[in-house]
Amino acid sequence: MPARKMRIELFDSEGNRYTISFEGQVTREKALHLLDLVELLGGVPSGGSNPEINSPTNEFSKYDKARLTIQRHFPLVWFTSKEVQSVYERELKEPIGLSTVATYLSRMADRGILVKMHASKRLKYRMAPSFPAATIKQQIR
Repeated sequence: MPARKMRIELFDSEGNRYTISFEGQVTREKALHLLDLVELLGGVPSGGSNPEINSPTNEFSKYDKARLTIQRHFPLVWFTSKEVQSVYERELKEPIGLSTVATYLSRMADRGILVKMHASKRLKYRMAPSFPAATIKQQIR
């Protein structure tokens, strides 16, 4: 698996910018630890909506916003594209098409971020469980 990159930018009340970068094997746990660190620094409010995701200074795409919304609101339960659309629009106060959400969910399932299940003419998704990477040892002769 190739190395991934994750970058978080914060702005304090004085206008100073803080950037936290991470390169390597980004897992859900590592990302949550970084977000915990950001919260400790006072960058993310502990409750309610997340204004940093929707601020004009962010560099998050709609795909990233949808992924973060799913991780925040549906970490353990099954959900539909309509539910994601509803939470996305309510939290971020910006419209997103149902077909766009469905496309993003399909891509996340293809990438192994989500698990997909067909249930009575409706697709349901949930976060994929993360397992530690297996190590294969080869014997050299």
